Amino acid sequence: MRPIALEETDFAESASRLWWVFLLTGIAWLWVALIVLRLDASSVTAIAVLFGIVAIGLGFTEFVAMAGSTTGWKIVRAILGVVFIAAGITAFFEPAGTFVALASLFAWVVLFKGIFDVTVALMGPKIGLWWLVLALGIVEILLAFWAAGYFRGSALLLVAWIAAFALTRGFMEIFTAFRLRELKKELVAA
Repeated sequence: MRPIALEETDFAESASRLWWVFLLTGIAWLWVALIVLRLDASSVTAIAVLFGIVAIGLGFTEFVAMAGSTTGWKIVRAILGVVFIAAGITAFFEPAGTFVALASLFAWVVLFKGIFDVTVALMGPKIGLWWLVLALGIVEILLAFWAAGYFRGSALLLVAWIAAFALTRGFMEIFTAFRLRELKKELVAA
């Protein structure tokens, strides 16, 4: 682990103070995954509303994460937040839409998030469990391609995809929380 440079100290201090926010959002995502798996997903409307809620939640998570990001990453997170919220709102406008459109929309959202997570893991500081962020990002990308290529699936499978995405998102947020907590301990020790 490399020592933190002097110019990174202010940024690291502000980001490490937010570790508990990521812990709470991670727990919330795990709770969403549990709820999703417990719902009776017999109608496309219920699935669309559920997807809309998950996408909007992911968008707000990106906006919260902007507080602990550098300027370049703030821009990327803002764009992702807008894309996710727009995808969630779109799901509300046409809840009776076709399964193919909803699966395609889900695939794009997960693909963008997976690419973002892989990029952050490879380009960001290698703190603690960075390799786990990389692995979860790869899982999200694979999940996106599976969802995009499987248009003849059932509504239950789409619910499973959404639950899997919420589960990976929850783990990602919890891992980020503990990475930031570790960074806070390093700063106090320095």
